[in-house]
Amino acid sequence: MAVKIRLARHGKKGYAFYHIVAADSRAPRDGKFIEKLGTYNPNTNPATIDLDFVKALDWLQKGAQPTDTCRAILSYKGVMYKKHLLGGVAKGAFTEAEAEARFNKWLEAKAAKIEAKTNKLSTDAKSAEKARLAAEAKIKEERAAAIAEKKAAAEAAAREAAAEAAAETAEAPAEEAAPEAPAAE
Repeated sequence: MAVKIRLARHGKKGYAFYHIVAADSRAPRDGKFIEKLGTYNPNTNPATIDLDFVKALDWLQKGAQPTDTCRAILSYKGVMYKKHLLGGVAKGAFTEAEAEARFNKWLEAKAAKIEAKTNKLSTDAKSAEKARLAAEAKIKEERAAAIAEKKAAAEAAAREAAAEAAAETAEAPAEEAAPEAPAAE
């Protein structure tokens, strides 16, 4: 029986997450599997991977073949590197203690990279938020200036209309006060 380490799709349409499983290669994608090794959620940033390291390593050593995506996930988590190091120990290239030292060094470097990426993501998010707020403030200032201009124009028009009305009312009493000439008959 050919065993594959692959992804089994779960979740709703457009928002999938996956179970990492060891399954017979002839079984359906979401069907029967031998053992669940972990989960993979690509919807988060960065993607969330929960993997049972020991089980995955055990299946790889038994000869299970990972799919391309699972190979990338296993490589990201260090399972593939650990298998490689254990192969070197089996061939006598180096000792098991040296293999553990190399793997721990790799884990520290990987943790530093992940920390740097999460820091970068958070600072990028903060700078994007600052830029968004600055742009929003600029738009609000422009709108306030436009409203102030409209108000000033409306007040000027009102003053002008009031001045015209005052001028008309000043002319009207003067006409009424002027004596009318008697009409010649």
